[in-house]
Amino acid sequence: MNGPVRRFRALPIRARLSLLVAAAVAFAVAVVSVTCWFIVQGKLYAELDDDLRASVIELDRDQLNRIIDTCSRTPPPTDTLGPQSGSYGQLVRHDGTVCLLPFASTAVRVTGHDKDVAGAPDPGALTFRNGTDSKGDPVRVLTTAVTVKTALGRGIAQDYAYVAAVPLDSTRSTLNDLALVLLLVSGLGVLGASAAGLAVARAGLRPVDRLTEAVEHVARTEDLGIRIPVEEDAEDEVARLSRSFNSMTSALASSRDLQQQLIADAGHELRTPLTSLRTNIELLTRSEETGRPLPPDDRKALLASVKAQMTELASLIGDLQELSRPDTDQQAGRTRIVAWQDVVESALRRARLRGPELTITADVRPWYVRAEPSALERAVVNVLDNAVKFSPEGDTIDVRLTDGVLTVRDHGPGIPVDELPHVFDRFWRSPSARSLPGSGLGLSIVARTVQQAGGEVVLTPAEGGGTTAVIRLPGAPTPPPEVPRP
Repeated sequence: MNGPVRRFRALPIRARLSLLVAAAVAFAVAVVSVTCWFIVQGKLYAELDDDLRASVIELDRDQLNRIIDTCSRTPPPTDTLGPQSGSYGQLVRHDGTVCLLPFASTAVRVTGHDKDVAGAPDPGALTFRNGTDSKGDPVRVLTTAVTVKTALGRGIAQDYAYVAAVPLDSTRSTLNDLALVLLLVSGLGVLGASAAGLAVARAGLRPVDRLTEAVEHVARTEDLGIRIPVEEDAEDEVARLSRSFNSMTSALASSRDLQQQLIADAGHELRTPLTSLRTNIELLTRSEETGRPLPPDDRKALLASVKAQMTELASLIGDLQELSRPDTDQQAGRTRIVAWQDVVESALRRARLRGPELTITADVRPWYVRAEPSALERAVVNVLDNAVKFSPEGDTIDVRLTDGVLTVRDHGPGIPVDELPHVFDRFWRSPSARSLPGSGLGLSIVARTVQQAGGEVVLTPAEGGGTTAVIRLPGAPTPPPEVPRP
């Protein structure tokens, strides 16, 4: 059983659909054909039975008495009409004795049923069956019980069964012809249904073929630019699958472009500090190899430059690692309830150390959020670092945390309106800030961290100059009650 099922499942879908349609049509046609054949058979047999029933009604009882009396002594005399070809009529006793009627040309083979009817007569009861005559030809047989008395007047009752029959050759020929016609029509119907099913399957699966070709093309060439044409008003399963495929390839193409752009940008950002670091190290090495020591001030400046470049590289690599982490369940498992006000206070202390010449005002209210503590602190630090970096010496930075909204306002040069859509792009840096240290990844990390915590971040120009950074995170002013561990 498993073998045929496996072979069937191994067939192409269109072949399976065609076979299923053919099987369903064949079953339906077979049921209809068999039902039709039996209905016609019943009608034809009913007509024969009506003819046999009429012959019994027209039976002459006096003639039967004379025939029985004659049969008991000698073979019955031939009627003046003589035997008629294909006519059947006889009397059967319970012991199997047969007496042909004068008009009968051939005897009907007696069965036990006929003897039972003669032995236990039930006058008026009619039974029908199929049988054969003495020559073996098929006949339709009627058997009924009759009770007669001898014509000699002795009053002795003898029980007989009257057996009448009609030939079945014509009826069976008609039924055979009907069966042949039904078989031919059914066969043609099944073949036509199979062909129609195959055509419908091919037409219905043509979009699937296009989709398969597109997938194979992508797997073979890695070309994610291919798209499957879909009608705008199409809403069937294949259309939805095609739209999903187009969306998937678009997302994959965009992801690959972003990866390539990330690699290119990372290479570009790494090249500058590495080149500078290599140059400085070569100068220090050449000084040691040639025995020509550098002036103390120059040597100190080179070492400070090397340290700064190493710090920049470490920061850049850390930012890249942060951005490369996937948003997985493992990432979600590191989140917990965090006192955001404590994170902001810690970031403020670091910002004051980096910008001692700046005045940083703070109004921090309690707010508890669900986030990854280290990532949230890094995001707040990045926002404050940007404010410190772009604020003129002696200026003021205003920081507020109220009702889950962190606002950082600086009084620096601000961000042009046309550059605001790009501030959260990876490695993007304003043309006016390219001379300043940084990788261009800080705000990208901020946006990602805030998004993972279910919040939002926006940068807008501030009135009177400068930039306002706003971070909103869902939470509550009081920590939620601790849930006891099971």
